[in-house]
Amino acid sequence: MKKKSIVKSVFAATLSLSLLLTGCSSGNSGQTAGAKEKVSFENVPERFADGEGAKIKVIRKIGGDDHTAQFLAGAKQEGEALGFEVDVFTANGDSAKFHDAIEQAVTQDYDGVILSHGDDAATVEGVKKLVEAGKSVVTFDSNPDVGSVEGVTQTSQDDEALAKLALDQLVKDFNGEANIVYLWVDGFPPMVRRNAVYKDTLSDNPGIKEVERFGVAAADTSVQTQNAVAAMLNKHKKGEIDAIFATWDAFAIGAARAIQEAGRDEIKIYGIDVSNADLQEIQAEESPWKYTAAVDPKLIGAVNLRLLAKKLAGEETPETYDLEASLISQEELRKSDQAVNMVNLADIIEGWGTSSAFEEDWMKVLKEHYQK
Repeated sequence: MKKKSIVKSVFAATLSLSLLLTGCSSGNSGQTAGAKEKVSFENVPERFADGEGAKIKVIRKIGGDDHTAQFLAGAKQEGEALGFEVDVFTANGDSAKFHDAIEQAVTQDYDGVILSHGDDAATVEGVKKLVEAGKSVVTFDSNPDVGSVEGVTQTSQDDEALAKLALDQLVKDFNGEANIVYLWVDGFPPMVRRNAVYKDTLSDNPGIKEVERFGVAAADTSVQTQNAVAAMLNKHKKGEIDAIFATWDAFAIGAARAIQEAGRDEIKIYGIDVSNADLQEIQAEESPWKYTAAVDPKLIGAVNLRLLAKKLAGEETPETYDLEASLISQEELRKSDQAVNMVNLADIIEGWGTSSAFEEDWMKVLKEHYQK
């Protein structure tokens, strides 16, 4: 990494760390967030040692759910801790709004962009424009063809592991014999990956029979799912459905509400993803949601931001990165002597919400510098 040695030595000779922290503790970016004095710590990349900071835009296609809120909060919090200015936007499932936000970012003064759930070919073209405009780009759960654009890092949850954790538990609980409903929607890369595991699971376990499948991605997915599951339950009497495999937590929440309203507690839910709303639902009395496989969405946002910071620093970054999944059980949550949320979930699931992935020593220096 490059050093600003002259500035560093002057800084070290004339200012104490305590004075620096006092004078540079407010705001959000290298220019406006903090510092009248320039950052100049040993081994801090040159642009950040000069106090240049960065301006970041996070653009997410899907929205209207707690997972989105947590993801955006994780990216924003991590960026601001580094002294960056971070703007976030969710299109709430509206493709036109999503691509319009990308087009705007091309011409605006952002140094880097994080794109989430850009599932179509137009996303690839948008990424090309961003890179051509000199922006660094990291994508999450997006069209894998963005990998054809040089310099872009694609991140994802380990979707195969998420699906396998939930489905393996379902197969185990029912001894390989169950009639299930599959809540899934095509077109999104993570859903495609999860579906591949689902098909393998059914192939390997012929006693697991699919009764119905449906799903829609919208701003009100949970409500639409609740209505669809309620209608489906009217078609199938008790004993005809054993479990539901929900490939998205918005599906699982809607399904859980429909099952409870119908009094069909014989049906168990195995889901993917987690949020505060999900945890509340899983812990609720008589909740049918027994297991969910997940990665901390706030951590996903933070890791994506770190990768973008490394790009801006001129450091090497991988082409792809998968975040490790965990399985959360209703039984474990209910053993806690207090309500479990996204903060204290780490007390139940070892390693939850923490990762040193791509967190460089110079980032820790910046965080110390900009802390209030």
